[in-house]
Amino acid sequence: MRDGTILISESVTPGHPDKLCDRISDAAIDAFLRQDARARAIVECAVATGIVFIAARFAAEAVVDLPGLARRVIAEAGYVGEGFDARTCSILTSVSELPPADRVPHPEALDDEDEIAAWAATEQANVFGYACDETPSLMPSPIVLAHALARALDAARADLPWLGPDGKTQAGVVYRGGRPAELATVSLTVATLEGTPPQRTMERALREAVIEPALAGLEPPLGPRTEIHVNAGGPFAIGGPSRHAGLTGRKNGIDTYGEAARQSGAALSGKDPSRIDRVAAYAARHAAKCVVAAGLARRCEVHLGYVIGHARPLSIGVECFGTARVDEEEIARRLRACFDFRPAAIERRFGLRARAHAADEERGFFRPLAVYGQMGREDLAVPWESVAEAEALR
Repeated sequence: MRDGTILISESVTPGHPDKLCDRISDAAIDAFLRQDARARAIVECAVATGIVFIAARFAAEAVVDLPGLARRVIAEAGYVGEGFDARTCSILTSVSELPPADRVPHPEALDDEDEIAAWAATEQANVFGYACDETPSLMPSPIVLAHALARALDAARADLPWLGPDGKTQAGVVYRGGRPAELATVSLTVATLEGTPPQRTMERALREAVIEPALAGLEPPLGPRTEIHVNAGGPFAIGGPSRHAGLTGRKNGIDTYGEAARQSGAALSGKDPSRIDRVAAYAARHAAKCVVAAGLARRCEVHLGYVIGHARPLSIGVECFGTARVDEEEIARRLRACFDFRPAAIERRFGLRARAHAADEERGFFRPLAVYGQMGREDLAVPWESVAEAEALR
């Protein structure tokens, strides 16, 4: 990265229409897996003014009230009252139920090598995992800052009643010598409700309630040269699905690395753990993080390439952007020796079905991942953020 480059990453609050769809989709996946750990399910969602559309295709011994689940997620995001309302929005569903025989094998099959080898990828996928030493979570600095701002913005609604549920944050970081050196810009785009104060008063309130506490202790710090923008595109009244539509899987950069690295073109949310484009993205992040944690490189991208009908990825690639302390081919060799990237082996290592099956009904396992990023989530103790395997790579 050239000196002076400003990398800008964004995050959004749970009330953003795209994230609302991601949360509904993942809440449905949680519900299917809570009732049937062997379930297969794909759930996609779209929202617009007064309308929610849910498409579900599943094989499961489960009964899930998709409209009721969607209304709960919408209400939790803050949409109760004027405009888009969880209680009165129209919910349309398209449901395709597959035979129970299409469910995944019993968990005991994960102990059988022949069964693991037979559990092939059912989609083609190029997935990418990334890690760097810019932050303690080994995530890029801009996306970490953007997520911190989004969390604080949503939390501030408790004290600033004129804030709507829909919000977007951006953080722009200047890089010098390949390292984050300065926080150049902070931007908030906030939906406002009745009683919104004048612009300058609003900016001061958001700086005190959101920006300063969110960024305290993070690097690079908020400084005198940091430009702060609030609703720079003009007034943003109401917001949410009443203003702009939403769709599952449209925020891949937010879900992963904030455009600091490549990510798959496929969505993560709304898919059960049999989908290789979801679980292999976690496995690739896990591998890249362990490479950096092991001190083999300061930056690492792991690529896994899958084709339909094969269990093992046809390609395992490593790119360290000139920061490797060991030859990249040697790092790839060590990854092959230490990690099994077959779909069933990833499930055995991470235990995602068992985690979702045992998760709290209200919280779920996948639903919390649908906002504030699916990578770097050390707050959720997800297995792909563990670096216990880093020692084996040294």
